[in-house]
Amino acid sequence: MEIEKEIYNRKFENSHQKAVVNLLYTYGWITNLLRLLLNKHNVTLQQYNILRILRGQHPNPATINILKERMLDKMSDASRIVERLVQKDLVIRCVSDKDRRAVDILISQNGLDILQKLDTEISLKAMLSNNISEEEASTLSGLLDKMRG
Repeated sequence: MEIEKEIYNRKFENSHQKAVVNLLYTYGWITNLLRLLLNKHNVTLQQYNILRILRGQHPNPATINILKERMLDKMSDASRIVERLVQKDLVIRCVSDKDRRAVDILISQNGLDILQKLDTEISLKAMLSNNISEEEASTLSGLLDKMRG
């Protein structure tokens, strides 16, 4: 559906303003879809992001700084999110072998198991393929990369 109909606005100052509003609206639409799926497993979007980063690092540990660098939402408090994941037994926090002042973070088997379940439930391709083709998705991704310069 067109953004004008979604937000009941018929007039934008220019195409650039319309594009930004459309991006923000679409971001909200996608995150709401993901939130509904993640809520079933008592996992937030930021926690899901950290779990996926840690799975990518597995079996090697990550530090808070690595997580902060790779997180999609740079404003998230990675330390607080990790603490919640430790409480849920989805990650393990331990003193680094290399630097006793540093803390290593590893995904636990429970974390790997929950991600495996989520992988079967969350298919971004399935979410989008009814509306845009593989080629259109590739073009969109290229345009978004170009926009960020």
